[in-house]
Amino acid sequence: MLRERIVTGIVLAAACLAALFWLPAIGWATLVGCILALAAWEWAALARCRTARARTGYAAATLVAFVCAAWLLRLASGATGTIALAPVYGAAIAFWLIVAPLWIWRRPSGMPSALLLALGWIVLLPAVLALVHLRNFDPTVLLLFMALVWVADIAAYFVGRRFGRFKLAPVVSPGKTWEGLAGAMAAAAVYAVVWTTVYPHATPAVLRDIPWSTGAMLLFVEALTVLSVVGDLFESAMKRQAGLKDSGALLPGHGGILDRIDALTPVLPAAALLILI
Repeated sequence: MLRERIVTGIVLAAACLAALFWLPAIGWATLVGCILALAAWEWAALARCRTARARTGYAAATLVAFVCAAWLLRLASGATGTIALAPVYGAAIAFWLIVAPLWIWRRPSGMPSALLLALGWIVLLPAVLALVHLRNFDPTVLLLFMALVWVADIAAYFVGRRFGRFKLAPVVSPGKTWEGLAGAMAAAAVYAVVWTTVYPHATPAVLRDIPWSTGAMLLFVEALTVLSVVGDLFESAMKRQAGLKDSGALLPGHGGILDRIDALTPVLPAAALLILI
């Protein structure tokens, strides 16, 4: 299982790097749209849409919403973002800071499918818009934010396996531990120092231009790490309520698309909002 997970991860990372730095803006936006459609298909299953027709309809509607937003904001042509995205990102951040933690804690049952489908748009659309926006701004900056999530996830996995004793959210995700979270936070702190040292030009300007920029960057990276855990736990809670182990089976050793992007969904809008400031 671990070997399969590593091989799939290497293939995905190589494909991501190639697309990130070689595709034109329209090609990247098209790729992101395809990923969104697959993620929306999986989300429809979490929202208890049992028929292929219903899931296809939701995926198509989600893709159309993304295409319209990307066209209106000129993101598909390489525009570096507009202040019109700020309320979109702000609403997403409010969801991740307030609604998602309450959802994980209370685990509401019997929610209407229509509400769950609407939540899917709040989770997915700001994240994919940020994915295109940040790439247009600077592919290296996007890669650094994505790599932060990967570093934190890998550290949490191995530290949790080696030292994990106290469960973080046993009902929602039994495999996650407080020790794993501590490992993720420690790895993120080291990552923040390396980022500001090796890539100072890629540090968000609003943080770079203040006297205590390294400390501010460290705090921001740690906040993003916590958000990534919230995103992971929220998707786990959704899967539990839907009676599913994985969101899909497209990626060997990793499950579905949502299983790979769950931690990114809260991080990308927060990162993109900081870039807009």
